[in-house]
Amino acid sequence: MSYQKNYDKWRNYPYLEANLKNLLNALSPKEIEESFYRDLEFGTGGMRGILGPGTNRMNIYIVQKATLGLARHLNNKHAGGKLVISYDNRNFSKEFALEAAKVLVSQGFKVYLFKNMRPTPQLSFAVRHFGCCGGIMITASHNPKEYNGYKIYDDSGCQILPEEADMIIKEIKNIDDYFSIETSKNHHNIHYLEANFDKQYLDLVKTIQLNPDLPKDFKLVFTPLHGTGSTITVDLLKSLGYAVLPVLSQMTEDPNFSGTESANPEDRKAFTEAIKLAESHKALIALATDPDADRVGIAVLHNNEYILLNGNQTAVITMDYIAKYRKKLGTLPENGYVFTSNVSSVLPLEIAKNYGLKTKTTLTGFKYIGAEIRKLEAGTGEFVFGYEESFGSLQKDFVRDKDAIQSVLILAEIAAYLKTKDMTMLDYLKAIYQQYGYYQEDILNLSFSGLEGLAKMQEIIDFFRNKEIKLNGFNLIKKEDFLKQKTFENGKISNLDFPVADVIRYLFSDDSWFILRPSGTEPKLKIYFGVKDVSETSATKKLLALKAAVNHILEEGY
Repeated sequence: MSYQKNYDKWRNYPYLEANLKNLLNALSPKEIEESFYRDLEFGTGGMRGILGPGTNRMNIYIVQKATLGLARHLNNKHAGGKLVISYDNRNFSKEFALEAAKVLVSQGFKVYLFKNMRPTPQLSFAVRHFGCCGGIMITASHNPKEYNGYKIYDDSGCQILPEEADMIIKEIKNIDDYFSIETSKNHHNIHYLEANFDKQYLDLVKTIQLNPDLPKDFKLVFTPLHGTGSTITVDLLKSLGYAVLPVLSQMTEDPNFSGTESANPEDRKAFTEAIKLAESHKALIALATDPDADRVGIAVLHNNEYILLNGNQTAVITMDYIAKYRKKLGTLPENGYVFTSNVSSVLPLEIAKNYGLKTKTTLTGFKYIGAEIRKLEAGTGEFVFGYEESFGSLQKDFVRDKDAIQSVLILAEIAAYLKTKDMTMLDYLKAIYQQYGYYQEDILNLSFSGLEGLAKMQEIIDFFRNKEIKLNGFNLIKKEDFLKQKTFENGKISNLDFPVADVIRYLFSDDSWFILRPSGTEPKLKIYFGVKDVSETSATKKLLALKAAVNHILEEGY
């Protein structure tokens, strides 16, 4: 169906929600095309899009259709089963969660619905705790306020993998009418989860502590950036003796994020208020969780200045601390595993190997790490740590997704430990580099909007996929195309033993690398870079040279 016919169908629907009808009538011709030219797609993080009317926007009709498709899929093997639904602080999150619950109940499922917003990792835990066949999280993670999203979890508490996503998408595509989806008015099969359920999750979070008796004679700042972290994190830290200072202006459940310049803890602007508060109290660290509290950023006081660590650096510190301290305690397993994604730093893997741990690299998306953890249930090994460069990690696997609540707690403990050594996290990081070599990573985000933007992004990807490239100062030894499933090395082509994905990786003789990958949740092309050298200065110089060489291709070469 053409976008114009889709638009006409929505415009002529007499019972269209009033708010959506007003927005629909105000759309420009270009906005009509953007809103209706396709159905909103599933990516690495589920379904995520701009709020508004249309088949390519997030609204109650899209949520109802997606949920009916999910229900039909699950009814093939889990008829009458149970699901959990949670949601974040965004506009319409609570309404979308209830609509999803009503669709599931109409299809014969029992639903556990959080009465108030709660973090993504708590949703993952609840799926496992209640023995559910799946879960739904209404969130757009760190995206701007104009967005919302919909993530689906399987019966292990892990985000669905592509094979199951394809089956759900097939069911969704078989639903022709957005406007006749049954929703139950009988709420007897919706069980609301109250605040007293937090204890079951938090009791397990507390078990990640390796040295709970460390002195906690320092201050730390915490901000949830208006999101779900506000519901449980401060009380958790206080209950364990930490002197936590919440950024009160960002502790409110605000869908418009009015108290922060950014809801993304990767962005220094997200730390503006937190650092102000930290400076006034000389806090050792400031921590920020994203709206659905699966990712955390950290600012560290070092030489009277607050320095932001990136996700890779945080993972390096956490990995080294866990391995070192668990070895000291005698709890480091002989058959322990550490997992990461193929766009993340390899330094934590080197640390893991140094302690006798096994490692495995997956595609981008924590669902792939969750799937690897599930394999360990057969008794083949024990999970130790999982991480991604995008500020997400997991310390214990009672959750099967990134868990910023666990991360906040382990980072607070590391700060306490380092204070006893009169060290900062930057000191600790430097000591690790001196032992293993100086690793540096960075990311370039190229944003695209609209149909023209998507075409431009595809043009860039096609160039790198189909053309040979040369980078000044770098000796290319291998190219891996995860979509073609081919490795190109020394003039020979071999098969690539990795799941299919729209990813291209280049590896150079000096251990440098870069990867191109279109985002699965945003209209962005992401280019990841990594280098290793003998000093911080030389590593920085090499990283800048690698980025400049790739940028030259982007500006001149394709």
